Amino acid sequence: MRTPSISKKDIIEAFQYRHATKEFDTNRKLSNVDISFILQIANLSPSSFGFEPWHFIVVQEPELREALKPIVTGAPLRLNTASHFVLGLSMKAPMTKWDSDYIMHMLNEVKQFPEDITKRYLRLVREFQEHDFVLDTDRKMFDWASKQSYIALGNMLTAAAMIGIDSCPIEGFIKEKAEILLREKLGVDTEKYGLSYMVAFGYRTKTPKRLKSRRNMNDILTWK
Repeated sequence: MRTPSISKKDIIEAFQYRHATKEFDTNRKLSNVDISFILQIANLSPSSFGFEPWHFIVVQEPELREALKPIVTGAPLRLNTASHFVLGLSMKAPMTKWDSDYIMHMLNEVKQFPEDITKRYLRLVREFQEHDFVLDTDRKMFDWASKQSYIALGNMLTAAAMIGIDSCPIEGFIKEKAEILLREKLGVDTEKYGLSYMVAFGYRTKTPKRLKSRRNMNDILTWK
């Protein structure tokens, strides 16, 4: 595998280019190649212990987007205009607890660890969940999974910007109604998965009026 040689200038330009797009150009759609690339970036994102506690639903059917509107505060315009609209789900405790069937599947079938390595790995995960991070409630377990799902979100936003595709991450939604919609409209087992965020992809209709405003680097860094 060759060492990447993307220039720092190009990366910074992509970050400057990216912004939370409020309205997308309905005449322009992402190609299958481009949306597959963005989703592959999510798939390749890092996660705690490499457990990949996420699932992504690409919502393209107009009636399903319409059903999302009552639960998504402030995002109807994105639902109306985005080329692709993705729901970022995170696993709940029944999937991510150290002795769950899913964790065993990841270690045995996906990572294909030998039995002795699996036993050692499970001890580490149990110690982490029960003592190091004290993940002793279902909400704590879901929040832990969500933190990892957000890594995939950040990577998707950046990768999209690097190939000239716009995006908007969305966290404003009504949790209780979201669970009902996931279960009744999308066939999601909400005992196992919950909604962490949504993200819209497409192409901007206009250039932002100003460059990004950020705090000075000296305000966010401490060297010791």
